[in-house]
Amino acid sequence: MKKLYEKNEVLFAVLWIVLYCALTIPIRGSLGDESPLMLVALAAIAAGATAFIKANGLERRYGLDHLPKRPGAMLYYIPMLVLATGNLWGGVSLHYPGLSQLWAVLSMLLIGYVEEVLFRGFLFRALIKKDGLVPAIIISAVTFGIGHIVNLLAGQANLETIMQVLFAVAWGFIFTYAFLKGGSLWPCVAVHGLVDIFSKFSRDSVTAEWVYIGATILVALLYCPYLARLKTPEE
Repeated sequence: MKKLYEKNEVLFAVLWIVLYCALTIPIRGSLGDESPLMLVALAAIAAGATAFIKANGLERRYGLDHLPKRPGAMLYYIPMLVLATGNLWGGVSLHYPGLSQLWAVLSMLLIGYVEEVLFRGFLFRALIKKDGLVPAIIISAVTFGIGHIVNLLAGQANLETIMQVLFAVAWGFIFTYAFLKGGSLWPCVAVHGLVDIFSKFSRDSVTAEWVYIGATILVALLYCPYLARLKTPEE
């Protein structure tokens, strides 16, 4: 792993993303997010990625060794926190009975961590090194969104997948800029986890879902240019 990382960091990141998809898509398609097996698979990926980061002293590179360096600047996380509640805008309803709901919630929490480490950590940092900042922002954000097309393989409806892709691309830009300008990955991990967790408490409402997607895209269009003007912690 270390030799691959040193030789081709982008390929290293892509292989981690492929591994993540290969492990979770079959489980999600056949057993669902509420399966304990899903939780075990996500825990294994999270543990493996974390172990690699710690073994190679990469916590600072991926923003995992500290919270945002400028506490006052945390005001710019407010739009993220507001949008995190969007899955509840149509009402609240448990998706699964008993312990199944708990397994699903824990899985969603781990997805927030795993996807942020893989897309904002491994992939984004590798792309900056290879292609520069602007292409890295665009590629990592769009890749994150397009990656949700794989939900089709898990049996998700076409329209729902298209909605999720648009939603995820917008979030991809928001998370990428927040990580870049805040210097810490933890706010992105926390908000991402909340978005996914609340999705397991949402009441089915097509109207609310479209409102949420529209609001997320609008906020991304306004919010990301604002974040782009801010200095990074290094600057």
